[in-house]
Amino acid sequence: MSSDQKGRGRVKWFNDSKGYGFIEQENGQDVFVHYSAIQGEGYKSLREGQEVVFDVIQGARGPQATNVEKDAASSVQA
Repeated sequence: MSSDQKGRGRVKWFNDSKGYGFIEQENGQDVFVHYSAIQGEGYKSLREGQEVVFDVIQGARGPQATNVEKDAASSVQA
């Protein structure tokens, strides 16, 4: 049985110059995110408050987000 799990959350903060930040999961726990884990083409960044979907893996320093995708439902503009 794998400890990997699908997560959903909101970007707590992301530092563009350093290329990392944290996502607050729906359960309230924070998970580290590195720009290399962001899916998509072009400049990889996240903005504070942005909703994302991701996988959680156990990294060397704790939980880490991978396969991060911007939640399409939250990015629809009226």
